[in-house]
Amino acid sequence: MLLNSFVLLGILFGAVAACMLLRLAFGQVEAYAVPVFILAVALISRYTVGYIYGVVASALSVLLVNYLFTYPFFAFNLTMPGYPLTFSVTLLVSLIVSALTTRIKQQEQLRYEAEREKMRANLLRAVSHDLRTPLASILGAASALRENEDLPGEERQELLTEIQKDAQWLFRLTENLLSVTKFSGEGMALRKTEEVVEEIVGSAIGKFRKSSDLPVLVSKPEEILLVPMDATLIEQVLINLFENVQMHAKNATQIWVEIERAGRGVSVRVADNGAGIPKNVLPVIFDGYSSVEQESSGDEKRRNMGIGLSVCNSIIRAHGGEMNAQNNIFGGATFRFWLPLE
Repeated sequence: MLLNSFVLLGILFGAVAACMLLRLAFGQVEAYAVPVFILAVALISRYTVGYIYGVVASALSVLLVNYLFTYPFFAFNLTMPGYPLTFSVTLLVSLIVSALTTRIKQQEQLRYEAEREKMRANLLRAVSHDLRTPLASILGAASALRENEDLPGEERQELLTEIQKDAQWLFRLTENLLSVTKFSGEGMALRKTEEVVEEIVGSAIGKFRKSSDLPVLVSKPEEILLVPMDATLIEQVLINLFENVQMHAKNATQIWVEIERAGRGVSVRVADNGAGIPKNVLPVIFDGYSSVEQESSGDEKRRNMGIGLSVCNSIIRAHGGEMNAQNNIFGGATFRFWLPLE
């Protein structure tokens, strides 16, 4: 409530200052005052919560224009011919702008809530679908090791490797879930700081190389690109994209990362030279988990975690950016995300 009051008073003070400057510049300000204060009402409605602040701003704007910027100055005058009608219309327009702006904000909030509920549903569906198999595999392998002490060394090593793979997969799942809870809870907000994109990409590659020897080639611009972001979450996005190539891109031998400035933001592309994304999967690839089965080996199906890409998309959208995927003409697939510079 206190913040909303500061916003209201600050914007109205700015409108008064703007009209004063216009008076100094042009001498006459009556023609400019009303549009300036209508704009102020729209801004107050946009950056405050609820109808009350827009309505109060509308009433105060009419009084300020009457007192400060309508002859006789520094006095209220409602007796001039046509004046009551003029300012009644002004007040009505301000109220309508306030109401419409607040309504749009409410619709945006409803859309955000719907997307968040959809994301939660996708997460629950993905978790319930994907957790059971690796857990059963770990239990089965552990039981085999415990009950068969005379297993040959090679078979014992295979079971231990299988346990390690499933445990690593569960660890990545936990990291993704923790990333989501960082911005999907009530009252939670991203903690953005300006970060060098190249450094975040380099950090993600370093962590990826601890579990994979798949080469990653980076193409970057000469300029240093600073982007406001939650560095931990964006790094998680990149790691998920790299691991997606490792696990699902058939015959992929190379990953390319391209960083470039794109309009009023920064674009990051992660491409591979694998078999590409099946056409029936491409439209729903960011949905978390779908009934569409990928054409993959049994081991890949068992670890077919659409949740990773769903989390990536949710993180990028939470930053005000966008994400898409497409197959390359020369083979393989490209995942691209865009983050705004402001």
